[in-house]
Amino acid sequence: MMHDHDDDRTPVTVIGLGLMGQALAGAFLRDGHPTTVWNRTAAKAEQLVAEGAKLAGSVGAAVAASPLVVVCVSDYQAVHELLDPLGEELGGRVLVNLTSGTSQGARQTAEWAARRGGTYLDGAIMAAPAAVGADAVILYSGPRPAFDLHEPVLRSLGTGTTYLGDDHGLSSLYDVAVLSLMWNILNGFLQGAALLGAAGVDAAAFAPIAKTGIGTVADWVPGYAQQIDDGAYPALDSTINTHLAAMEHLVHESESLGVNAELPKFIKALADRAMADGHGGNGYAAMIEQFRKPAGTRS
Repeated sequence: MMHDHDDDRTPVTVIGLGLMGQALAGAFLRDGHPTTVWNRTAAKAEQLVAEGAKLAGSVGAAVAASPLVVVCVSDYQAVHELLDPLGEELGGRVLVNLTSGTSQGARQTAEWAARRGGTYLDGAIMAAPAAVGADAVILYSGPRPAFDLHEPVLRSLGTGTTYLGDDHGLSSLYDVAVLSLMWNILNGFLQGAALLGAAGVDAAAFAPIAKTGIGTVADWVPGYAQQIDDGAYPALDSTINTHLAAMEHLVHESESLGVNAELPKFIKALADRAMADGHGGNGYAAMIEQFRKPAGTRS
């Protein structure tokens, strides 16, 4: 149900009504914002219209309807296919693009919007649709004044509304950085589950110990981050040389059990390079130097 005194709330337009777009529009509606929607397939708007949204007859009409325009479609190409044909509709408006893309694409789209008289904020949704309107973390980057102006509206989408900085590319970079973290954690768990599975241990038995281990590593992150920012890597717990011995053990254990050893071998190869670069006596955070340069280059 929409709140009373809707005229006090900033109107917003949502373009793109996939599962995420529907969740975004629904959250704005629940917070009482007059909400205009548009989608290639108009049928996807039916439930939102029943809840009080206004269905625009065209993309241009949708953009013209509100000072804040939120786009969430399949990719940046789709964004431009929809918005490139517009004329002056974007002038004076804030365009928030919550479509997944690259940092380069975000910066180029910001320049494109500026040429059309609009202000651009790029964003990344770090949540499933069900979390939108609740505890969803949504990252934003672009001009601070535009974010500050519409922050109360954007907070309708989640309590984790976070501004990163003026560089439009930061949202995309944070997004892929967290994806890297997620996949590396999950792949480590899967490697461990495969090792234990070779000994007849169910993954469910490993899960609680794995969770504890992940928590231990999470506690190390702030200290490692400080070392990276300081450019100094004291061996407060163990050296890379000590880690190397354990990595060798993991490789041999995987091979002896008939478990895929490619990931452990790759991890060890990175540590070998760090040792060759003179970091063997440093703490593990010194491995950042290997991730900062393209493969095959030496310092």
